[in-house]
Amino acid sequence: MLEIELKARVNDLAEVRKKLFSLHAEREGRVLERDLYLNAPHRDFGVTDEALRIRHAGEKCTVTYKGQKKPGFHLKARDEFNCGVESGDVMARIFLSLGFTRVAEVTKWREYYRFRDATVCLDEVEGLGEFVEIELKDPGGVEFPAEHVVTLGKEIGVTGEPILSSYLELLLEKEKEFQA
Repeated sequence: MLEIELKARVNDLAEVRKKLFSLHAEREGRVLERDLYLNAPHRDFGVTDEALRIRHAGEKCTVTYKGQKKPGFHLKARDEFNCGVESGDVMARIFLSLGFTRVAEVTKWREYYRFRDATVCLDEVEGLGEFVEIELKDPGGVEFPAEHVVTLGKEIGVTGEPILSSYLELLLEKEKEFQA
């Protein structure tokens, strides 16, 4: 499935939340997400711009593969494949036994909203701050998906330059700056 997403840093999630409620967005819940990122033994995902993630979110666990970012979009667009698994810890042991290595862990509180034809996430990311992500549920159902997501962002007060980096990339960049 093609993921098209607008990610932006915000100063105050409460203001975005207030705007979502005023526009009758449906709150779907809040969950602590712990994302373990792995690197492959046969190629470096940091170089190939791919990602392999095991996400623990409440009682659920999902393995996700994200392909390279697609050119030609103003926003972040890439193929994404998800698979629910019974145990993230066992899945991590399987990958590690196959030669995969741990890269980093990203922890965030994520609040989910359903707004029109999109999912809006209000994220408090440990070590990075507050962000909003807007993702279309079915990008194929919209003629100009990237523009549509930007329009939805403006409606809820999310403006500014979109962030094309993942939370993992932002966290690794911050750690690199700290070590320099």
